[in-house]
Amino acid sequence: MITWRRLTNSRLEQVRLHVSGIRIKAYGRIISAEPEQEPYSASYELITNDIGVTKRLSIHLVRAGGESQVAISRDGENNWLVQTAEGTVHSDFNGAQDIDIAMSPMFKSLPIRRLGLHRDAAGEQSIPVVYVYLPETRVEGATMTYNAGADAIDITTPIASTAVTVDDNGFVLDYAGISTRI
Repeated sequence: MITWRRLTNSRLEQVRLHVSGIRIKAYGRIISAEPEQEPYSASYELITNDIGVTKRLSIHLVRAGGESQVAISRDGENNWLVQTAEGTVHSDFNGAQDIDIAMSPMFKSLPIRRLGLHRDAAGEQSIPVVYVYLPETRVEGATMTYNAGADAIDITTPIASTAVTVDDNGFVLDYAGISTRI
């Protein structure tokens, strides 16, 4: 079990992990009471394959106005199927192998572990991702930049540029200015 809290104490994320090599099966929950958006709770289930590529993510979102579901899965031909209440989208999302939920320390760990950035300061990597915004449940393609240095990994996402420190397994310890593991 890993838990992170937002530095403003307005968001928690907790995940139960089953890890086998790079493969991950994760059951998590994000509870957010950010002042600038509607409060919500999102539970998720994530599965990656043996080389760390995301296979499936399902999200159940609960807000005062109701509930919604998002299901994102990857087929054998590297295409993504995104199912929401608004419909179904098929896309390759520019070759994305990872999914990222905005502001989630858990999901920042996926490319770090898959590429071994926690073991090797490999320099800058541009990584296409399937990017999920909560609580809107908006799903878009995005490119994130990971730059592994000696002390931290700098990350640029569509909404923030920051640095993370990670443990020996590549899971985020500190998401600078955003959240920290407790």
